[in-house]
Amino acid sequence: MICSVLFAVALIALIVRLGYVQIGMGGFLQDKAFEQHTRDRLISPTRGTIYDRTGKVLAQSGSVSTIGVVHAQITDPAMVAKILSEKLEMNYDEVYKKVTKRVAFERIKTKVDKDIADEIRNMNLPGVKVDEDSKRYYPYGSLAAQVIGFVGKDNQGIVGLEVQYDSYLKGTEGKILMETNGHGERREEEVEVRIDPENGTNLVTTLDVTLQEYAAQAIEKVVTEKQAKRGSIVLMNPQNGEIYAMANYPTYDLNEPFTINDPELSANWHTYTYKEKQDYLNAMWRNFTINDTYEPGSTFKVFTSAMGLESGVITPESEFNCNGSKVVGGRTIKCWRSPRNHGHQTFVQGVQNSCNPVFMEVGERIGATRFHDYMVQFGFKKKTGVDLPGEAVGIMYSADKMGPVELATMSFGQSFQITPLQLLSSASAIINGGYTITPHFGKEIVDDSGNVLQAFEYDKGEQIISTKTSDQMRVILESVVSEGTGSKTYIPGYRIGGKTATSQKLPRGSGKYIASFMAFAPADDPQVIGLVLIDEPKGVYYGGAVAGPVMQTIMANTLPYLGIEPVYNEAELKLDETQKVKVPDFRTLPLKDAKILANSSQVLVEFIGSGDLVLNQFPLPGEEINKNSKILLYTE
Repeated sequence: MICSVLFAVALIALIVRLGYVQIGMGGFLQDKAFEQHTRDRLISPTRGTIYDRTGKVLAQSGSVSTIGVVHAQITDPAMVAKILSEKLEMNYDEVYKKVTKRVAFERIKTKVDKDIADEIRNMNLPGVKVDEDSKRYYPYGSLAAQVIGFVGKDNQGIVGLEVQYDSYLKGTEGKILMETNGHGERREEEVEVRIDPENGTNLVTTLDVTLQEYAAQAIEKVVTEKQAKRGSIVLMNPQNGEIYAMANYPTYDLNEPFTINDPELSANWHTYTYKEKQDYLNAMWRNFTINDTYEPGSTFKVFTSAMGLESGVITPESEFNCNGSKVVGGRTIKCWRSPRNHGHQTFVQGVQNSCNPVFMEVGERIGATRFHDYMVQFGFKKKTGVDLPGEAVGIMYSADKMGPVELATMSFGQSFQITPLQLLSSASAIINGGYTITPHFGKEIVDDSGNVLQAFEYDKGEQIISTKTSDQMRVILESVVSEGTGSKTYIPGYRIGGKTATSQKLPRGSGKYIASFMAFAPADDPQVIGLVLIDEPKGVYYGGAVAGPVMQTIMANTLPYLGIEPVYNEAELKLDETQKVKVPDFRTLPLKDAKILANSSQVLVEFIGSGDLVLNQFPLPGEEINKNSKILLYTE
């Protein structure tokens, strides 16, 4: 009886199990069986193109091939290894090892030029497969390298915009399927089944190649001349957060991203461990305008000024006295002009003079709690939201840790750290009517025909200061350029506002500084805001003297390019630099003839590119420009 029951139970269990295998696992097992007698090879999709705002190509993919082998179909491994090693310029032993490896499909080499791949394909070697692939190219080399980023061997984004927008750019892989017998050999009567890849879509950015080139050339020049550690320039629209340019120097070649850019490191590269090499490469790829923080110094006085005006503790006419220092919490804190002093001055004059005691007094009137609240409101305790990976966030005291000394030093930009982009983003709110913005590069996603598939919207945020305060700040900051420490950024015909800074790096007394200048124009209706930052310049290190002229050069090129016309007063009309000249036609001229024409026409030119022939120019022939404005000549 017991045996019958056990037999019945076992039979029922067997039936249930059989039913589960046939029905529940039927689809899964069928797929596994199909996998066992098929071989598939992946087809890489063509990665989407990255454009600047004018349609110039910043990154694109070209057709190459992947060479691989199906082990079961190889009839003469030695012969195949010999041919492939010669054609692909690889070590024979390495290739032979791959050819004889007992796997379904083994890649021998990727990113093979099309002409070499065609030669191998035409040889019809049994078991050798030539599949389409793509390779990323960056037409401008090192331009905006830390912004654009690059891809790995698998065409997936690694850093920069390439990884940020990878889901749009990468596409979907295709497959080539072929049916095989139990030994992995292809059935002669079966044909390969191709599942086409879906190519990636294209990214249009807010970057402008022309403005990026202006910025890149300017920052490389000043960093080299001042033997500085590094430098950066950012140009942005303060009304909507569109970033026109973000140039860092040193930079690197996007087409060779694993080649270190430091000659000393390069010479000793073979002596470093894998981790050390990776650390050096990460530092080279690092975009310090968003990844690193620093003490902003006097550019932060813009925010202390706005806080004071907004809270009502000062007016532009408020009076102050500078004795060269101020005692706070028992500690004497000097003005940058000490042992000299600024004496009696209005608040506006204090901003023009960048007088530390004035700002310490303003900070004291605001109070620690309210000062901290304003800093939070300006966004210094959170990320800007820029569409790049790895953004850092500001480092600052909590309100209960801000004693009198901390409050005093913070009022003129010390004792806390922010990123350069945080500074620029928050300053935009001060000059655009009081509204927060989100700095960004992504403009829209388009297909190959230019149809917009998705537009990225970045509306103005909340209003954090009043329109009145914003209006007052624009007027005050314009006076810094026209009458104060920012005079080296003055350009006839343009109303420019700005603020200099000379930030002492930690530890104090190290003798290392960051010179910077933040400026915007036109002062009455800002269309562009910029920041020049030079880290550890040698010799003269003051922001006004070092960064000011760089900002002047940038603005002198940027404002006309953006279509902002100069408006001269009577005194400016008499200056040599306001005299007009007509732009000659340099197109199609050899470099030698272009230089002769520039000299005879008494115009300034700058050659962009390494070619021997002028292909294009800006401004175009026949346009009128100021006599000392530069004409850009593009060569090839």
